[in-house]
Amino acid sequence: MSAFETAMRLGLRVVHRTGLDSLASRVIPRQGVIFALHRVKPAELRSFAPNRLLEVTPEFLDSTIKTVRAQGFDIISLDDALPRIASRSARPFACFTFDDAYRDNKDYALPVLEAQQVPFTVYVPEHFADGTGQLWWVELELAISACQSIAVPELFPHERLPCATASEKSNTYRRIYWRLRHMDEAQARALVRKLCWRAGVDVTRLCAELIMPWAELRELGKNPLASFGAHTIGHFALAKLHPAQALHEMIASKERVEAELQRPCRHFCYPYGDAKSAGSRDFELAGKAGFSSAVTMRKGLIESHHCNNFMALPRCSLNGDYQDQRFVSALLSGLPFLLWNGISWRPQLPKKRPAVGPALTACLPAREGKS
Repeated sequence: MSAFETAMRLGLRVVHRTGLDSLASRVIPRQGVIFALHRVKPAELRSFAPNRLLEVTPEFLDSTIKTVRAQGFDIISLDDALPRIASRSARPFACFTFDDAYRDNKDYALPVLEAQQVPFTVYVPEHFADGTGQLWWVELELAISACQSIAVPELFPHERLPCATASEKSNTYRRIYWRLRHMDEAQARALVRKLCWRAGVDVTRLCAELIMPWAELRELGKNPLASFGAHTIGHFALAKLHPAQALHEMIASKERVEAELQRPCRHFCYPYGDAKSAGSRDFELAGKAGFSSAVTMRKGLIESHHCNNFMALPRCSLNGDYQDQRFVSALLSGLPFLLWNGISWRPQLPKKRPAVGPALTACLPAREGKS
């Protein structure tokens, strides 16, 4: 675990142990929270697991739901949350969302969600459900796992990166990962495939093995708790794309979800969702694409000003490295986000109403808020 992660865990533990979370929850306005999850699966003892932050156990999900309700949050669907945001309802709500449509959402998360009667939204990338997408972050982990050292002349021309120990593998993964995140999407993915080939790792079936195909998603959709959102065609960082291409990624994925699952697709999730992957231009495009909401991975609770920012909603990640209900309680207080963000993050959007769909237009307040 890095020094930053250790400091984060310590800070959350202090907030809870000193009772600051309880005090803050009575002082800081908490309109709601949208939880972001990826994978839900039993714990595995792996010394090298750079993608563990994307995994939580079914037991942690179950206990988190209980903690959320004990803190006075109503757990509702995204469709029900939007009118609450628009009306600035005083009673806090929580939504549970799952990115990428991993198969373990059905196998391990669904039984917990059914037992607790928790509505949820799954964001589906088109190519992932087709079985042809590239989960390059998993592929990179597999390539490094298979090596004692790895050459990446395209990124580090005069270096061979060590991978003999778990610590070396983790450091090498971080170095390559962040270089890839700043590259052109197609070039980065081609390079990861090249690294897998050099390492003798076959990843041709990886997506089909990990992600629910459309048939399984249709079966999941029969559950009244389930809803679905779009997550682009190929899970590209939209900010790297030309505006026309970014808009196409949104509209085409929306139309594909609607065609395959035979239901309206009103919600969208920006891949990666950080500031460098989705910005104000993309928030405006999501409105043009006809979505009622769009979520980021910007850290934060839902606040009153989000009634004008439906295309840029923050989320609270349920991180696999922080599976502790003390941390969840600290996050729900809103204090950590206040400390991390300083002044609440407000995306720069055009001075006009967000495109939230005709069903919600009447719910929006008459006067404009700050953008």
